[in-house]
Amino acid sequence: MSHRIFGTAFSAVYPLYITKVERKGRTRAELDEVIRWLTGFDDAQLAAQVETGATFEEFFAAARLNPAAERITGVICGVRVEDIEDPLMQKIRYLDKLVDELARGKAMAKVLRD
Repeated sequence: MSHRIFGTAFSAVYPLYITKVERKGRTRAELDEVIRWLTGFDDAQLAAQVETGATFEEFFAAARLNPAAERITGVICGVRVEDIEDPLMQKIRYLDKLVDELARGKAMAKVLRD
C-alpha cells in the first residue's frame, strides 16, 4: 500500500519543519544541517529538492542515507521508528524524529548521533 505522504512534495512539508524548529528557538540552518546529515545532500542539492517540488519518494530516492541513521530509535506518531517495515516510511519517520529532537532542544551532537 502506498501512503499519501510518499507523493507529497517535500517542499510542502519543509516550511512546516522550519516553523516547528524556529518556534522552539532553533534555526533553519540547524534544520538544514540535520537534513543534510540524514540524506547526504549538500546545500545546493537540498535547495534543488525544495525548488523542484520533489515528492518524499523522489527526495529519498536521491538521498544517500547516513549509515548512522539506523541508530535513530524511539517513537514518532505512536510507532517505534526501528520497527517500521516499509523502507521509505522508515526514512520519512527518521526525518520526523530528527526534527522533533531538534525542536525539543536536544544537543546537535546527540541529534546527529555523534
